[in-house]
Amino acid sequence: MLELQSFLEHNWLNLLALVWFLVCFNGYMFYARVKSYTTPCLASVLHIYRTEWMRRMLARDNRIADTTVISNLERSVSFFASTTILVMAGILTVMSSTDQVINLIKDLPFAMQATRQEWELKLLVMLLLFVYAFFKFTWSLRQYGFASVMIGGAPMPEEDLSAKELEAHAARAAKMASMAANSFNIGLRTYYFSIAVLSWTINPWMFMFLSAVIVYVLYRREFKSSTLKTLMMSSELNRPVISKVDNGTR
Repeated sequence: MLELQSFLEHNWLNLLALVWFLVCFNGYMFYARVKSYTTPCLASVLHIYRTEWMRRMLARDNRIADTTVISNLERSVSFFASTTILVMAGILTVMSSTDQVINLIKDLPFAMQATRQEWELKLLVMLLLFVYAFFKFTWSLRQYGFASVMIGGAPMPEEDLSAKELEAHAARAAKMASMAANSFNIGLRTYYFSIAVLSWTINPWMFMFLSAVIVYVLYRREFKSSTLKTLMMSSELNRPVISKVDNGTR
């Protein structure tokens, strides 16, 4: 009991910073997912474009362009998945030479003294973040592969199918593509939050501040950016486009 009390007394600030980070990280992930079903955002608006894409795909005899687009998207995800492995290897290397890193950081402005155990905990948290991002990127790759299969198995225009059947297939393919994009997006968000964790090695207060800043940056980009406003403009009536359908964020 005394050991636990002593641990809390010496590490209360780091524990507070870690709890605040988890609130920011998980809180924003939950907020963005729930809000996307009621408020226009990049995820919901792009799902509309993917649905239109799949409808036009069903009307084409040649689907080479569609599979090429999927391949380009897969290359972007593959790049981040490969980079994540390199980052994890770098973190493991740093963990094996913690003493040298501590000596390097202690001379930086605003840097707070930390024990070897504290440093290893901080590096472990960062490693877990990139492991999480790696799983999201690889899952996104698999989902894009599933979308490719759905495009390959899509009915041809000359087949005698009802409009309802065609619409159902377009909706399924669009949702699969949106699920892949959302998995990729979660991986990118994790990269953003890893920047905040990096500041933890200098100062816990800076860590908490940057965690909140990352939430603000992500919110602005996904819900208030000029990119979103451009995507929402209808080409004919110059009016906002709002989706209330399942956009694959679940």
